[in-house]
Amino acid sequence: MKETVEGIILNETNYSETSKILNILTKEHGYISVISKGSRTMKSKLRGISMKLVYANFIITYKENGLSTLIEGNPVNSLKNILTNFNKLKIANRLVQLIRNVLKENNDINLFYLLRDSLIKINDGFNEELILIIFETKLLSFLGVRPDFSNCINCGSRNVITFDLTIPGSLCDNCYQEGYLFSKNTLKLLNLFLDIDISKIDKLSITSPKTLEELHFFLKEYYDSYTGIYFN
Repeated sequence: MKETVEGIILNETNYSETSKILNILTKEHGYISVISKGSRTMKSKLRGISMKLVYANFIITYKENGLSTLIEGNPVNSLKNILTNFNKLKIANRLVQLIRNVLKENNDINLFYLLRDSLIKINDGFNEELILIIFETKLLSFLGVRPDFSNCINCGSRNVITFDLTIPGSLCDNCYQEGYLFSKNTLKLLNLFLDIDISKIDKLSITSPKTLEELHFFLKEYYDSYTGIYFN
């Protein structure tokens, strides 16, 4: 059935001598595979629209349980500032890598919005490192290992002073005995990032090197220990 889908190409694989298989995360159907026939030839009208990180409205012949076929595509956002900046492109590829790992377990349609909004913010000039941190934090809910920063895991107290990565869970001043003490600002930001709507962010900055270091430390350790996705 012919239809238009809004999507982002996550990766491309050469197929036969002239075609490609595109894996696209769409708003309408989640993760789908599409054949782009003849797109590797110089004169193909599909050539420019059949590349990784293309964000477009794709006209396809959709097959629910098979390989769909690309008919044409019209870019929604060129993401030019990402594609022409090495560091932004590196972060964008990291977002895609993480999404592909999550899609093995969860094809939630909201993953499309999370990826789309994150890429647009990076393209619009927001700090790509901070967008990545928020993105990584929000993905924990899709992986089924959402942390609770609001209540002590032992007694339920809201007077949380740190998060114990070995349990894992938050601890209040009465239940804490030993281990690393995260700063209140780090815990506050992690709790905020879990539910923040990336599309509505209009200001974004973290000036404390310690806070940035703790955010990266928490996410690396938490992912490595509880998600099966390992950080480099």
